[in-house]
Amino acid sequence: VAQRLTEKGKHTVNLDNNVVDVRAVPVPLEMGLKFKLHVIISGRKINVSDIPELPIPDDWMRDKLELNFYKTQQGGGGEVQHVSYDSGSRTAVITFLRPGASNIFGGSPQYPFFVDERCYKLSVSSHAYLQLEKFQPYWGVSKKTILLKGIQEVEEDEESIQDMIEIHFQKPSNGGGEIEKIKYVSKEAAYVCFEE
Repeated sequence: VAQRLTEKGKHTVNLDNNVVDVRAVPVPLEMGLKFKLHVIISGRKINVSDIPELPIPDDWMRDKLELNFYKTQQGGGGEVQHVSYDSGSRTAVITFLRPGASNIFGGSPQYPFFVDERCYKLSVSSHAYLQLEKFQPYWGVSKKTILLKGIQEVEEDEESIQDMIEIHFQKPSNGGGEIEKIKYVSKEAAYVCFEE
């Protein structure tokens, strides 16, 4: 119904003693995005952040992280296969040899890190692989709603004008159909939403 009315464009509507010409135009929708996101939580890797800045070489820091997570107090993460450390961001990715070893760290986001008889708190989180699929922007026009423009000022109140617009656009002889909702938004415009 909305498409048929916008294709016709100009409509003459009787508002009691007045006749007004209105234009039916499509209602544009805001751009949206559709996508699928697959998240796979690693059973062997963890992300570590808030690593303290210490005056030691990067390879020493890697060794200290490996030793600390190998000897975890929560039962042991197990043998560490690899430590990827970034001193700039003070983060690391720890890879364990045993599958499922990273699950030990899921319950506690804070983890103790002992260096030179001091205890620091590291932030630990799951390491996830993200895969984005079917990323599609979309936009268009409403299939059920039209915007009527050019409603001239008349003496009737808003409710009467809304009623007369509804009567006109419900008639099949005028190209209309059953109306779900009508909203008179200003002195010159109204939105009409059809059921069909």
